[in-house]
Amino acid sequence: MRDTMTDTVRSETDRPTKPALLRGWRRKCPKCGSGPMLKGYLKVRDTCPVCREEFHHHRADDGPAYLTILIVGHLLAPLLMFVFETWRPSPMVMIEIFGIGTVVLSLYLLPRLKGAMIGYQWARRMNGFAHAG
Repeated sequence: MRDTMTDTVRSETDRPTKPALLRGWRRKCPKCGSGPMLKGYLKVRDTCPVCREEFHHHRADDGPAYLTILIVGHLLAPLLMFVFETWRPSPMVMIEIFGIGTVVLSLYLLPRLKGAMIGYQWARRMNGFAHAG
């Protein structure tokens, strides 16, 4: 029978979560920190080209998109209200400014949040990362 408490302590000491999240945010391998995790905009490599850590079993799915929507909405909605109440720009100006802002911020955040989510899964030994070295 496995001791889950020992497994949890071992997981937190040999794979710290914060560095794995930060490496993933930079779109680097959560294990070595130097190999690129993504090949392209959102396509995850099967393995790290530097340390050979396997990524093919990650389960990021829709999580990064949901987090992106949550963050962008919480940042831009109050800003939109502030700009409207303060300066009262025309509707077309509001659409142009906040439309471009939403697209740019979403495109910036999406691959970084995907990398961070995969880094979190690696650090916590979730899914197929539990059996990896």
